[in-house]
Amino acid sequence: MHSTLIVARMDPESRAEVARIFGEFDATDMPALMGTRRRQLFTYKGLYFHVQDFDHAQGSQAVEEAKTDTRFKQVSADLRPFIDPYDPAWQTPADAMAERFYLWHPQGAESR
Repeated sequence: MHSTLIVARMDPESRAEVARIFGEFDATDMPALMGTRRRQLFTYKGLYFHVQDFDHAQGSQAVEEAKTDTRFKQVSADLRPFIDPYDPAWQTPADAMAERFYLWHPQGAESR
């Protein structure tokens, strides 16, 4: 499994609306098209964390390819009033992805 973590800013009062938007998006076939296995959303003191798990390491690439789909464009537009970039230089979701530098699983630890 491969995971991505997007970090942004979000008013915690927006949780219900953001969850509703993703709930509608995730009820379509888009998650399957992107290879999304699981999505988790977290908020902490004005920060937004979006964890997306994929079956394969090409998950980030699949998301990039999905960006041309009108449903992906729509969910991005719907989220815009609620999610602000952490970095003002943000251009695409890839600009907001955290870099994993340690992973542990029962078979042992891996760096990066």
